[in-house]
Amino acid sequence: MELEKEQELEWIEAQKIEISLDLVAAAKKQLDFLADVDRNRWLYDGPTLQRAIYRYNACWLPLLAKYYEEEISEGPLVVPLDCEWIWHCHRLNPVRYKFDCEELYGRILDNSNVVSSIQCTCKRQTEEIWSRLYPNEPYDFDLTKTLSENASETLSGLDKHTKYDLVSAVKRQSPFFYQVSRAHMNNDIFIEGAVARYKGFLHLIKRNREKSIKRFCVPTYDIDLIWHTHQLHPVSYCKDLNKALGKILEHDDTDSDRTKGKKLDVGFSGTTKQWEETFGVRYWKAGAMYRGSSPSPLTGIPCMPNILTKEVFATNEFPKIIKLPEMRVVEVLLEFVGVKNLPDEKKRNLFVLFSKTQPDVFFNTKQKLTILSESGKKQVSSFQCEPTGKLLFKLLSHSASNLPGVQTCKTLGTASLSIQEFLVPVSKLAVEKWLDLVPTTRNGSSKPIGLWVAVSFTVPTIAPHVLHIVQARPFSKGSCFQLPLAGRVQAGKSCRRVIDETQAEVIRLQMRESGKAKMKENCLSRKHVIGITKCGETHAVAEFLGTHWSLMDSQWVLQHSEEVSENGHLFDLEGNRMVKVFLGRKLDYEPKRCEKQRNEGDFMTAVEFSAEHPYGKAVALLDLKSGCLKAKEEWFVLPGLISAFILSHILKKKGHIDLTIDGKSMKEMDSATRGCRYMVKSGGCGGCGAGCRYMVKSGGCGGCGSMVNSSGHGGWGAGCGDDYGGMVNSSGCVGVVLALVVVPET
Repeated sequence: MELEKEQELEWIEAQKIEISLDLVAAAKKQLDFLADVDRNRWLYDGPTLQRAIYRYNACWLPLLAKYYEEEISEGPLVVPLDCEWIWHCHRLNPVRYKFDCEELYGRILDNSNVVSSIQCTCKRQTEEIWSRLYPNEPYDFDLTKTLSENASETLSGLDKHTKYDLVSAVKRQSPFFYQVSRAHMNNDIFIEGAVARYKGFLHLIKRNREKSIKRFCVPTYDIDLIWHTHQLHPVSYCKDLNKALGKILEHDDTDSDRTKGKKLDVGFSGTTKQWEETFGVRYWKAGAMYRGSSPSPLTGIPCMPNILTKEVFATNEFPKIIKLPEMRVVEVLLEFVGVKNLPDEKKRNLFVLFSKTQPDVFFNTKQKLTILSESGKKQVSSFQCEPTGKLLFKLLSHSASNLPGVQTCKTLGTASLSIQEFLVPVSKLAVEKWLDLVPTTRNGSSKPIGLWVAVSFTVPTIAPHVLHIVQARPFSKGSCFQLPLAGRVQAGKSCRRVIDETQAEVIRLQMRESGKAKMKENCLSRKHVIGITKCGETHAVAEFLGTHWSLMDSQWVLQHSEEVSENGHLFDLEGNRMVKVFLGRKLDYEPKRCEKQRNEGDFMTAVEFSAEHPYGKAVALLDLKSGCLKAKEEWFVLPGLISAFILSHILKKKGHIDLTIDGKSMKEMDSATRGCRYMVKSGGCGGCGAGCRYMVKSGGCGGCGSMVNSSGHGGWGAGCGDDYGGMVNSSGCVGVVLALVVVPET
């Protein structure tokens, strides 16, 4: 109890660290800016990056210095996007940025009167000043001009420019956005928690300095987001850190070696241990751990479709014939830290079996974890579930049996923790507490057995819709799924059922041919697809028009190309959005190391291209072999199902694949292809992280049952660290257990 009080006081002391800016608002602005840069990936590499660095040195920094010296503008300056990106990366080396500014301009050039290019602020005044100072250099980046000039030679001719390797700095920072791009990162409660954890991180470094301990502290990604945000305000950062630590804290992101035993590995391991000993709470956090490497891009050229809303949308909206319930999902990290009031004779071979009181489609299994205080092994379970019901914990002990090689399990007590209490509505995303177990039998002790549970959640997000296209069965008598008498055909090869994860039917799709077209094998001019709803209503949902398929009263057009492009582009689906269908698993669906090896020809990925996502956003995955469609966006569900049905029909006709599966075998196949959504990899510690002295293994990838082992996971952190000084992909395997086995110090 005394130790817990000391740890609580340490946390209170950490929260007293003063920060002179609103980090929550600033972090949200940073996330918006990084998203905008990612829509302009020409800033990541090549001659365009070189030109941006030249403009930053030749134009932006001198303009900013002049602004502070002469007050050449009454209002704030608006920085061009390319210059802002280079400035962003320069400031993320705060010690070097301070040195460069003072050497070149005699002072730190701050951003206190500068507005980001992505904010809706009038930039006319800044453009006028820019044009007056640099008449031969346009304010906005000129891509055409860049291709005809050698930026590096021009840079070498400048009187003032930083010697800092900005090209390398940009390449180190470019992958960061992928790690912080998920929706929960922009949630106020999540960011507020990250600010508190950032202060805790600084407090550890302060304690290390006071004790003359040289430790390379490595942050998790939520902490790193706030650390970056603070550094982007250089004057505030220098003032705040000097006051809190007595020095400007270096941000070292130059080491990317994630190998076990290397600098980042040892740093993350040490930071985790120090954090948990100092504050008595877990360092890991759901949604803040390393996601794995960024997916391979589909194209290096942005696609900006110019699609006008069709008139049909305003006059005759296609009826919503599919109504699917909205489901939400959260990511959960769970660890059992300790146990107390346990009789001595029962203090052996303890473990906890956990499940949900209300199993759902994401988590419907029982998982086993050891207890850190008893086993000495740090095991953390990472899984997804709906934000409903309770987590149920059952403490068990192994005991030897009279039969050789056989052990029996005895239940010592149970407890539960409400998920809804924290998430409906969202009030708290992490909790550590002692739970009193309800004994199964009287243990003779006046004190109940206590179990110390640590759990962390992400903010609930809308779950993808998972639908299965399966062989239709004959209609049962009295079913509302009845084909109309006119044109009725036997439910067979041309008819498919669409069922959801609960096996409930949502619609039936049938390919029909009318008149003489049925007799002509190669004649598709009269083909159309009929959708039959739950209550027997029929809708013509698609029609073949000779060169393309028209879907949903011409709201969508599906076109098929016989030639596969280099990146696997097979089909186009266009309506008020542009969707391209690619062969294989692309972008967010890219297969992870722990997934069962499958032929990429069994999959198609639907990718939306838009102004917001010019390099593509994966919106659905079609597994042709199992007939499973996973759709992230609700607007894509119906056109996606129709397209999947048509494509499977086309491929079947051409002899590429045969969808002849029933509900049972479909389910078995999908359990294998749902895959291990959680990836465990050796040697990864965040964005620029390394390994640590942990072993990560899986106790079963809920559904596929495969085992993942690693000799070292390299931490879950963001990777960059201070100068005082495993990886788990959080996109997840259902019910996977990650065992972080601490290797003792030698």
